[in-house]
Amino acid sequence: MRIRNRAVNVRVPINYSVMTILVIYIFIHSVLSIVDQLTRATTHLKVQPEVGCNGRHEFCTRKYSNITHIATHDAPFIGVLPMENQNVDVTTQLDAGIRFLQGQTHRNAFGKLSLCHTSCLMKDAGLLKDYLKIIKHWLDKHPQEVVSILLTNGDHLNITEFEEPFQQSGIVPYTYVPHADASHWTLDSWPTLGQLIANNTRLVAFVDYKANQSKIPYLLNEFSYFWETPYNTIDPAFAQCTLDRPAALKAKPASDVAVRQRMYIMNHFLDTKVLGMVVPNRRDAKQTNAWRGKGSIGEQAERCSGMYGKAPAAVLVDYFDRGQVFKAQDGLNGFPA
Repeated sequence: MRIRNRAVNVRVPINYSVMTILVIYIFIHSVLSIVDQLTRATTHLKVQPEVGCNGRHEFCTRKYSNITHIATHDAPFIGVLPMENQNVDVTTQLDAGIRFLQGQTHRNAFGKLSLCHTSCLMKDAGLLKDYLKIIKHWLDKHPQEVVSILLTNGDHLNITEFEEPFQQSGIVPYTYVPHADASHWTLDSWPTLGQLIANNTRLVAFVDYKANQSKIPYLLNEFSYFWETPYNTIDPAFAQCTLDRPAALKAKPASDVAVRQRMYIMNHFLDTKVLGMVVPNRRDAKQTNAWRGKGSIGEQAERCSGMYGKAPAAVLVDYFDRGQVFKAQDGLNGFPA
């Protein structure tokens, strides 16, 4: 039997209404963001004075684990689009007083580690090596400052893939290596900022998954030293402070020694849902990043401190230049806000 070749027309159903709404949303969001940027263009961020250790004489004798830092969530992703979480570049963030930077890493199309938001097709902010060079250059010029970085290993790559970009950046001599195994580490095991500065080990680097400190001792396993509250929050009240990660600690009570002897990261960046997608809530950033009031940094931190007996070590925020993040940082560290 001979079968006649026939052209087959395959129709893929496309919901053009949804696509149109999505395009319109992205356009409006971008225009409003650009207007917001322009209206604040004349308001320059203050450069933090170089006083003491990380801007405070008191921090020189405080242990690293006893200091609260405002941390920029997705620090490398700069701009006005929905996948961009900060308004100014990393150097400007550091100049303004940010001392804790978080960013996502993924392997790009060329097999190199890049700072990519969710995937390198969505947002690629450049090679990890170049990002680390920027931080190293800043540390070179600011010898009294300690910076922390938290990298997410989005593709769950072998930790050895991080070694090359760290080595190529020249930043490794600045990295801090703990003197004891994480299983024997407590809050009191951490050095003071003054000790980190004296030893010139002024970069504390964490990675969330696949860390192996026996292979790369300067890349610390985040969840050996921290736990985190939930992220992707769409509730503007931030009416929770539950332990979300690591999974091994979720069932433990707040009084458990494994919970108490870790620092914690309070995720305080607000998202919103658009057509089922979760995107950063730029519109309400000023109130989200306020020191006091409904849904503020201070309100959530009080809830967390009441549950766990201590303030967060890091407060992750979007659009740090909106609101009162440094006033919140002062207040959480016991200084007049």
